[in-house]
Amino acid sequence: MSAIEQQGIEASDDRLARWNARVLAVAQAIYGLSAMIVITMGAIVGHTLADDKSLATLPVSLMLFGTAVATVPASLLMQRIGRRPGFMLGAVLGLIGALLCTQAIVIGSFWLFCLGTHLTGYYQATALYYRFAAADTASERFRPKAISWVLVGGVAAALLGPELIKYSKDWLAPAFHAGSFAATAILIVLAFVVLMLIRLPHLSAHTTDDAGARPMLEILSQKRLLAAIAAGMVCYGMMALVMTATPLAMVAYDHSVDDAAGAIRWHVLAMYAPSFFTGALIARFGRDPIVMVGLLLLVTCAVVALSGVSLGQFTLAMILLGIGWNLGFIGATAIVTDCHRPSERGKVQALNDFLVFGFVSFCSFMSGKLLGTVGWQGVNIVVFPAVALAIGLVVVLARGTLERAPGGQVRRSAD
Repeated sequence: MSAIEQQGIEASDDRLARWNARVLAVAQAIYGLSAMIVITMGAIVGHTLADDKSLATLPVSLMLFGTAVATVPASLLMQRIGRRPGFMLGAVLGLIGALLCTQAIVIGSFWLFCLGTHLTGYYQATALYYRFAAADTASERFRPKAISWVLVGGVAAALLGPELIKYSKDWLAPAFHAGSFAATAILIVLAFVVLMLIRLPHLSAHTTDDAGARPMLEILSQKRLLAAIAAGMVCYGMMALVMTATPLAMVAYDHSVDDAAGAIRWHVLAMYAPSFFTGALIARFGRDPIVMVGLLLLVTCAVVALSGVSLGQFTLAMILLGIGWNLGFIGATAIVTDCHRPSERGKVQALNDFLVFGFVSFCSFMSGKLLGTVGWQGVNIVVFPAVALAIGLVVVLARGTLERAPGGQVRRSAD
């Protein structure tokens, strides 16, 4: 069979995958708007409500911690009951969290606000599997593009998020910003409706036609998988470290809350807009080079952030941070999907996201501590050794291992 004929068959087989990727992109857009409100306003509201101002980033950290602790149960639950019911359950928990955040601001309770953001982390934990769900029904060739299509939904969050914050923040005046979290609750109700449109087969370990699942230690003996997990942890962790501190740092350097929201908008846009072509870049150049470029862009972000504190420098740093995250995280995700059998997807994806978001929640919490002790410059200096370690692990652990090349072929990674 010729390569053209094979591509034609794959395109036909990917009709369901394309539908699911589009629906999940809409769901991702709605989730992204919700997450952007929490991330942009979480530290600012936390600073307002907390008696100890060093705890200002704790609400965002607890959201990310909720994501970490829920990833394994969410993955295992979805393997048992299916992706769609799992996604919808996550949306319900996110709705409860958004309502608690709204009430917490109204009554001035910092700890209730923390509980609310923590529950929104459970919603995020299930939403993270949108990208894996898009890959479930995709051919090997279409898989990186399916993942990218889903993340494209985040572009809407970048464009609409700051405007939604400005429009909704006074809905429940004089409880400043409570309206933004009420808007989050409305968005999650809409997400629940959209998720009903997904058409995913129930793929469990007992319905796949491949070889049985291997023990986890055997799966983790793949150096390539370890490199992908390490790269994902650093890409997401350093992004969270810098991003969480940015709104507080900008306000500290006499920029307005609207300026901070604008910088975060450019950051989120940069996180997701490259997804229009990231899948094609991976198909053209391979997973590893794209991951390496993403990591290097994180370093470039830190260099710009250390060069000054003008609005332009904050914004440019946020853009570079977003692009670096996109390339590094999508590339690492594609590698993870290469390293497990269908019967192993639940436990491997759960372990990956647990490690990634456990590290992300730690980085987010340390962001506030570092900002309060060593300042904005100290936050960015941490990026250099972390990225150096990740690059070293990718180079060493991927050496001599097999990589899926463009077109689905297999090639040996360069030494």
